[in-house]
Amino acid sequence: MGHWFSRNIVEPGKLPMLLALASFVLTFLVTRTITRLIRAGKGPFGNVSPGGLHIHHVVPGVVLTVVGGFGAVGSGRHGVGVAVFAVVFGIGAGLVLDEFALILHLDDVYWSEQGRQSVEVVVLTAALVLLTLGGFSPLGVDDMTADERQSRATFILTLAVNFLFVLIALVKGKFRMAVIGALVPFVAIVAAVRLARPGSWWSRHAYARRPRARARATVRTYRHDRRWTRVRRRVQDLIGGFQERAPGPGSGSDRS
Repeated sequence: MGHWFSRNIVEPGKLPMLLALASFVLTFLVTRTITRLIRAGKGPFGNVSPGGLHIHHVVPGVVLTVVGGFGAVGSGRHGVGVAVFAVVFGIGAGLVLDEFALILHLDDVYWSEQGRQSVEVVVLTAALVLLTLGGFSPLGVDDMTADERQSRATFILTLAVNFLFVLIALVKGKFRMAVIGALVPFVAIVAAVRLARPGSWWSRHAYARRPRARARATVRTYRHDRRWTRVRRRVQDLIGGFQERAPGPGSGSDRS
């Protein structure tokens, strides 16, 4: 285990990323817990409102992200300094992305339907970073064996083919599958071979004179969304605490 950790995490310089991911996830979970306690009127926590101005936690999040990001860039890939700045960056990113919906809509939609976008972005970000950490680095590890060196050409060819599938998935409107497929080889092929989502670039151009294909794509998208949207919302409710709706207008301020 120690050799694997050293070869795949420490040597390629992935330790700062691991620390940033851990602090990012922990910050998000702690922040959500505290905001739910504030909303329920429990615990010693309260909103930060100096002079009557409500300070959202995205504000210190931006400051920490900037400090941690520039600090990590200037500290290299190894050492205590970059590890500390990586943790600072992860904390800041957790605070910022927890209020992603507020930044996107320029409105306090934390507990509303639009607020689900924050949870979705946080989960997607954590998943992508985790996939990056879990992947191997055939071009970035120093002590490669002869067989690993010979596999470079195969790896590059696989990367090129997979990129093509990711590109097709994007123009077909399958954004989640495209993002995951960018890190997990050939996952995007599932989206690439299936019908495009209505309104996507592929649908507008490839199905312009194919009414049957457009109709099949519409029906399939409707069935897919009806099946998976409810599951996705249940997971978001569990993570973000949306099962309790805000009591009324102005309720967005009952949190930090």
